[in-house]
Amino acid sequence: MTNESATCEWTVSGMDCASCAGKVRAAVERLPGVRDVEVALMSERLRLTLDEGQTPRDQIEAAVRRLGYGIGAKGSRPGREGFVLPDGAQLSPSGAAQEIAEALDAEAELPEPEARPAPGARWHETAKGRLAIGTGLLLAAAWAVKLFASPQVASWSFVLATLIGLAPIARRAVASARAGMPFTIEMLMTIAASGALVIGAAEEAALVVFLFAVGEVLEGVAANRARDGIRALSRLVPKTALLEVGGKTKVIPADRLEVGQIVLVRPGDRVPADGTVIEGISGVDESPVTGESVPNPKEPGAPVLAGSINAEAALRVRVTRSAADNTIARIIRLVEEAESARAPTERFIDRFSRIYMPAVVGVAVLVAIVPPLAFAQAWDSWIYRALALLLIGCPCALVISVPASIASALASGARRGLLMKGGAVIEAAAATTHVAFDKTGTLTRGKPRVTDVVSVTGSEAEVLALAAAVEARSGHPLAQAILSRAEALGVPSLAATAAKALPGKGAEAVVEGEPAWVGSPRFAAERGLLDARADEAVAGMEAEGKTVVAVFRQSRLVGLVALRDEPREDAARAVQQLKALGVGSVMLTGDNRRTAAAISDGLGIGHRAELMPEDKLAAIREMTARGRVMMVGDGINDAPALATAHVGVAMGSGTEVALETADAAILRNRLTDVAGKIRLARAAMANIRQNVAIALGLKAVFLVTTILGATGLWIAVMADTGATVLVTLNALRLLAFDPERED
Repeated sequence: MTNESATCEWTVSGMDCASCAGKVRAAVERLPGVRDVEVALMSERLRLTLDEGQTPRDQIEAAVRRLGYGIGAKGSRPGREGFVLPDGAQLSPSGAAQEIAEALDAEAELPEPEARPAPGARWHETAKGRLAIGTGLLLAAAWAVKLFASPQVASWSFVLATLIGLAPIARRAVASARAGMPFTIEMLMTIAASGALVIGAAEEAALVVFLFAVGEVLEGVAANRARDGIRALSRLVPKTALLEVGGKTKVIPADRLEVGQIVLVRPGDRVPADGTVIEGISGVDESPVTGESVPNPKEPGAPVLAGSINAEAALRVRVTRSAADNTIARIIRLVEEAESARAPTERFIDRFSRIYMPAVVGVAVLVAIVPPLAFAQAWDSWIYRALALLLIGCPCALVISVPASIASALASGARRGLLMKGGAVIEAAAATTHVAFDKTGTLTRGKPRVTDVVSVTGSEAEVLALAAAVEARSGHPLAQAILSRAEALGVPSLAATAAKALPGKGAEAVVEGEPAWVGSPRFAAERGLLDARADEAVAGMEAEGKTVVAVFRQSRLVGLVALRDEPREDAARAVQQLKALGVGSVMLTGDNRRTAAAISDGLGIGHRAELMPEDKLAAIREMTARGRVMMVGDGINDAPALATAHVGVAMGSGTEVALETADAAILRNRLTDVAGKIRLARAAMANIRQNVAIALGLKAVFLVTTILGATGLWIAVMADTGATVLVTLNALRLLAFDPERED
């Protein structure tokens, strides 16, 4: 790669099936200086690495337009589609989604309630729509001529209708062939219609061209409906915000908000940016973002997400993320990029179609020539059957069967706070046999509280003061609980230096010139600091499900602190739902065995306790050798285990780690969503199997009937386009799938 290479991105319109995306990819891959080409069908995105010294950007755009697709810079409305007639006149603008309306002027009055952004162009406004209308009118005119003119004149009218309607299709076929793709549906259509004219079936040729155009329109409509699930996410964030400046508010475009600015969110308004409440108390409906139906109470210091709805009272919010990096933008980016993570099934179908298409063409050639040459059959009859065979053999429905289902599942999950990074993750999640849960912050709330302080050599205040000094700079939930308890009791702070964490053991620091530790009882016992009385106290508190930490100096135990982190309300239910799905579950924790047993027994889950980080990793490796494992954790301390599992799922409401660390994320922090994620993945895989069966089943039936002469050209076109539409509509059912429903 040269120094001039850069990542470039465009929006491409008019791609209605996976073969369309394949044409775009193949056309640009052939150009010099082009690498790492990614074409996302549902998000209409073309991304590649380009050395503009070898190929300028306008050549990329020209190559795409020659194939009949619109293309424009990322975020802009793509240029016209290339349904270009021989004289160079274009038929219509593209059917790409219209861009978000321009934001109100900064000095405008307070806006009225927002209207939804304009949707994509209607079907009859697209090039494909106008082509369908045009070919339909030509066919109707030819039939009218047939009623009132001689058969010879009528025949010529059908020939004219066929040629005019076929011209833009043939143009795209030639462009694809020049780009190294001779076996496209446009080429097969051109050969079939032209062949029908040669053998005198002009009327049927005109009908076939019309049905092909109608089929492409239906494919476009179905594809746009699939894209609506992703487009709906972008509509969640309001276009304007009430910015506070000098004690007054003014309306500005929400995408111009900067980190640190303060906005006013009135009751009923959508939050314009990710931020933190600095004034006001209100319930905020986060269901548009996370799918959580119960309003979440917010008070000063609480985070709020862009796109959520303020339900009760006015809030003043300090912006913490820019528009390009807010939760909604990152979810959209994740869903769009997930299309590039292709499922193994999709890769297999793609490889299969590359062999299948030439094979069908070869069979069609044999059908056309073998019976007449070997058995003295009529040439016209067998050429006709071969032409129909070409149309039936098009693999469009088969190729789109997987990505359509994957895209619908990703969009459906994103609306409910269930994020998965691509088809490969969906396929792996569907095969899950075991789920491993981290304890703190996953099965439990992650907000432990101090329940007992046992002094050994000093008062309770001295125990807390020393523990708080050691944990002063730690972000661990247990450390935060100790600090909160010390602050609440007004315990005086002690000076600490050289603080550091001891993974799997605790923390240490130099407090008032002498080393001090806060760690597990096992760590204290290894140093010979636990006597029988202290050991008995530890055992009693641990049997109650409490986590105990020892506070000690170099040669003496200062005291013990017991904390309890309550399980989440839905933890036991989540375990039961997994059992109902035939999925086993286990809790992995660094906590002691007695505490782990007390919690796991209450939840009905197995457990492995006293695990160091490397022990968790070893446990996951052992489990993956016996089955398909999903690991659920907080995305930070469990990063190695999350990465090792077949599917790593991070808990967290929109955090950086939850969205970017693992293979999947659960935004609502609801454990029952783990089972919901598996249900959605299994539904997606079932949908894929149905689609493949529809695509291959219909083709198998019509291949046989065509060879037997029972079906003709127009049935062949309906079989191809009909299968594609059926497959896409079946995939759209996933948009309405409810992962929470227990069958």
